[in-house]
Parts: sequence; structure tokens; C-alpha cells
Amino acid sequence: MQFYLNGFRTGDPDVHEPTETAKTINQSEGASLPLEVDVLIVGCGPAGLTLAAQLSAFPDITTCIVEQKPGPLELGQADGVACRTVEMFNAFGFAERLLREAYWVNETCFWRPDADPDAGIVRSGRVKDTEEGLSEFPHVILNQARVHEFYLDIMRRSPARLTPHYGRRLVDLERHTAPPEAMAHPVTARFERADGAPGGALETIKARYLVGCDGARSAVRRAMGQVLKGESANQAWGVMDVLAVTDFPDIRLKAVINSADHGSVVLIPREGGYLARFYVEMDQLEAGERVSAKTIGVEDVIAATQRVLHPYTLDVKQVAWWSVYEIGQRLCDRFDDLEMADLGHKEPRIFIAGDACHTHSPKAGQGMNVSMQDAFNLGWKLRAVLKGHCAPQFLQTYTDERQTIAKELIDFDREWAAMLSAPLKSPQNPDGMDPAEVKNFFVRSGRYTAGTATHYGESILTAAPLHQALAPGFPIGKRFHSAPVIRLADAKPMHLGHTVQADGRWRLFAFAPNEDPEAATSAIARLCEFLASAPTSPVVRHTPKGADPDATIDVRAIFQQPHTHLKLERMPSFLRPNKGRFGLVDYEKMFCADLEGGGDIFEMRGIDRLNGCIVIVRPDQYVSHVLPLKTHDALSAFFDGFMIDQTLQ
Repeated sequence: MQFYLNGFRTGDPDVHEPTETAKTINQSEGASLPLEVDVLIVGCGPAGLTLAAQLSAFPDITTCIVEQKPGPLELGQADGVACRTVEMFNAFGFAERLLREAYWVNETCFWRPDADPDAGIVRSGRVKDTEEGLSEFPHVILNQARVHEFYLDIMRRSPARLTPHYGRRLVDLERHTAPPEAMAHPVTARFERADGAPGGALETIKARYLVGCDGARSAVRRAMGQVLKGESANQAWGVMDVLAVTDFPDIRLKAVINSADHGSVVLIPREGGYLARFYVEMDQLEAGERVSAKTIGVEDVIAATQRVLHPYTLDVKQVAWWSVYEIGQRLCDRFDDLEMADLGHKEPRIFIAGDACHTHSPKAGQGMNVSMQDAFNLGWKLRAVLKGHCAPQFLQTYTDERQTIAKELIDFDREWAAMLSAPLKSPQNPDGMDPAEVKNFFVRSGRYTAGTATHYGESILTAAPLHQALAPGFPIGKRFHSAPVIRLADAKPMHLGHTVQADGRWRLFAFAPNEDPEAATSAIARLCEFLASAPTSPVVRHTPKGADPDATIDVRAIFQQPHTHLKLERMPSFLRPNKGRFGLVDYEKMFCADLEGGGDIFEMRGIDRLNGCIVIVRPDQYVSHVLPLKTHDALSAFFDGFMIDQTLQ
């Protein structure tokens, strides 16, 4: 963690100095909405708070987040946090807090009917919940409300001092297409105050961009004319969080339990050591029937769970929360306000994210995780356009990327949900589902449930894999898979991926070949010379005048030698940049392989030792390109494909 760059000050370094805008705009409880903002976010769910927390870090972007509910979420429903999401939380700075409180999902057990029909269920196997080495972080379970609180805390401490405006219901919104409104703030939204304001006053706010994160019944989606498309599986499931006394031996392990005649249960232990969540198969629904039409009570959910667990007992002492839902997967055609005829020549101004544009069944644990990844994808792109780094049409990549990923995950979710609801194979039903196949599918699909299966296709942001052989462990289009390193300046063991913070910057990781990096003729030295001074350098072209040299593209080097064999002072000065108002030296740009402790990153990720390579990583931690160290022209061409030359501004 770095601080004091622009001067020493006491106190918590996570609490940033407020901007002048934050000081002048009153965002205390009961305050009115501002008249104009850069970004208006509707909805304080996981997607909305992810986006708000990211944008709150940028002092020169004005953001407002509005929520219909009267206050923050107190009890969450979507509580599974995938490995990939924990990686993202680490970029926001609260992974350690999350891991301290959460239940860690280490193993998953599988139960099937005993050969003796009267004996109930028997354990049939257990597997690691995620494959070895998939992530440095575990799959965890934590109350969704706590995740919200972590985000709210970041927002409160940010330069923007951003806090939600609760008790606002969206009445209507309009995108203006004619000047003068279309020039600066083309989106106008009206809200009805439901927070006790006299007369339920209406408030109007204008925005450059609006993002609807307002759930499956999204008012923003309706105003855009978008529709969630899909079908229900005609199967009702109950879910409950309970404190219970039971003799079921795997009560503190995630478990998939198939009974002979009473359906299935998915057991998810919860944080705190005592709480457990049960998903239990309930009634088959008729075609077109909604679960709201069924008279299912919590007693029915408990009884159904007890039947599946036989011969084990479950004595429920307290129900913290429960619900009944129908399985369904639905998806919008686009996640922005563009028509097909608009693509390529018109910029999107209104977006939807999370449940507003795709819904999943809860049992795959994808809904909240995918929603937050939507927002992480969109946040840095909005920043790039608002800061003038990219043209407005760049924002079309949000729908292009996230709608495709949502469809893939919905297809997986549909197959997984169908397997859990299918009748089991038996002498009377030879075509039924074999419980062993449920286990095998779970193992095969581990990267989906861990959140690491996302793979962006070729685009202006995802290059063709022409040089993938230089670093097969960093697949282009997939998330940057972190590995241990030693920081050269202070010999600190750490993870290289943890240098990627949610600050909107690109990362350029230069992996050195097996030569002396201190030599003036080394590949690293020549790369640094090019990046520092060449007119075609992406660092030179795309760094705003007067900004720190790493304000847009953060360059870091990784060496094969042990850190004790290299001299910091003989490394390229570009890797020791002067920054901030005092011109202080940043000593945290160089790393070495951790040959004694965590592992050799060159070996772990298959880096070509003879030639080295460049790995370009997006602000949301996905690999955009792999290049040889010497292909300076190709490096420049990649960034020129979507970024605006700042030297011409």
C-alpha cells in the first residue's frame, strides 16, 4: 500500500482527502439530488455499489447513486462469493476483511440414496470445491449485506465522499437527441421521494450517463424498451437460512444431496460457525404457473428438507430468512440503449447491469458475482471516456463483452439446475439422472462456479493470440492469474496480481529474458527507453500532460534472477519514476521470481525464459495481449486502436 505521495498526513490512509465538490455538495441524509452529474446509478445492489465504489475513486467524475429502498440492505439473499470475485475485492482493498468473516468453501460432499430403500441417504464422495492453484483466494460465503457495507465504507472514505440517496423511486427517464440538451447531459431522470419529504416531492437530475442496476424488475430496463427473455423450468425450490440441531455429519461442508423419492437439497454452510442455508426441491409447477400462486410456507420448506435428509434429523431452532422461488434464466438482447442500426456511429448513454439484464438460478452462485463483474467492466470504461482517454463509442464494448458472457453462464446455469431437479436413475426409471454424473458435472464445471471461466473474444480490447506461446499461463481474454513474486526494493513476498488496483489504469507487465537486466543493451532496458521517450510510445501518447508517468499505463518488470542478485540503482530509471508534487521515487515497479517461497512465476505461468514477453492487463484484471519484448510498434498499435493521443490535446 502506498500513501504520502503528495505530502505527509496523520490518520487512516484509507480515508482520502475530500474533493472540493465533495465539500460543497451536501450528500447527508435527506439531502436533495444534485442537478447534474457525470454518472447516475439507479439501484444499490451489488452491481450498483461496485460501480459507485469504483467511480468514487476518481475525484474529477461526479457520481450520484439512488436507491428506492429506505436504507441499506440489512439481510442478503445472494451470499456466495466466487474466487474471481474475491480477486476483484482485493483490487478494491477489502478482501482481507471479507475473508476474516466469511465461511470458506473448501470441499463439497455428495450424497445419494442408499442401496436399501429404507435406509435413506449415504455419502457417495467428496471433492475440493475449486481445483488446486485456480486462485490464491477461496470460494467463500458471507451475508450480502456485509459486502454492501464494505463498498459503502469505501465510498464514504473516497475523495468523492459518495453516499447513496435512499427513498427515491424512478418515475421516468428520457434521452435527449437534439441540442442543447444532447451536448452535455443528454439523460434526464425524475424521481419521486419516498423518504418522508413533504408531499412526496419530485426531483429531476441530468446526467451524461445513466446505469440501471435496479434488479430483475428494473424500471430503467422498461424505460429503455428492453425485455428479459427466457423460460422458467417449472420447478419450485425453497431456501432457508437456519440455526438448527442435526446429526447430519456434513452440516459444516457444502453438500449436494439426492434422495430416492423426495428430491434434492443443496446445503451451504454460512459464516459464523452455526448458520446453514438449505436449498430444497419443492413442487413441480404447471406450465405458466408462478410460485406466488402456491401456498408454500416455511414449515413446508423445513419438512421437505427433513424428508431428503432421512435418516438424519434436523431440528430447526430459528429461521433467519426463507423464500420460495421458481428456477428461471432470462437475458436481454442488449445491455445499453443502442439499436442495431446505431452501432458504429452512435454512442450509448444508458446502460443496465446485473439482474436488470440477466437472471440466474441461485444454486450456481452466479447472480451476484456476474452482476459485480458487469459493473467492474463498465466502470473503468466510463472513466476512460469521461477523462477523454477513449472516444464515446468505446462504451459499446460493454454490451459486446458482457452480454456474451451472461449468455454462456446462463447456459451453464440451466444445465446445472436441470441436473439438480431431474429424477434419479432407478429400476423404475432407468433413464433418470445418475448421482455420479451430478458429481462429475460439478467437477468439470468448477471454473464456472469459481468465476474464472470468463473468456473475452477477439476485439479492439482482446488481441489475437499470435504470441500466446510466450506466456501460455496468461491466456488472452481471461483474467490475469496472479502468482507469487518478491519485490526488488524491499524484498517483500507478495502476489503480482495484487498490484492491480481498481483505479482505472492499464498494467504492462514486462517479463525479462534470462539475460543481465542491468545491461544497457538488455531487452528490458531497450523497452524502457522506448516507453520513456519515443514519440510513438503508448506511455508518451496516452498520458495526460502534467500527470504522473504511470497515470494511464502502469509498467512493471519481473526478473528471473533472485532479488539478492540485482542492484536497484542499476535498473532503468523508467522503473523508478518520479511522481507527485514532490517528485518522490516510486520503488514498487520491479519484482523477482520467488524461487524459495511461493514459486517461480516464470515456471508457473509458462513464461518463455529465453525471450521473455509483455503481458498487457486491462483495468478490470483481464489479459488483453501478449507480445514479444522487442515488438515496440505492435505495442503502440494496440493502444492506438482505442485510445486518444493525449499529445494532441
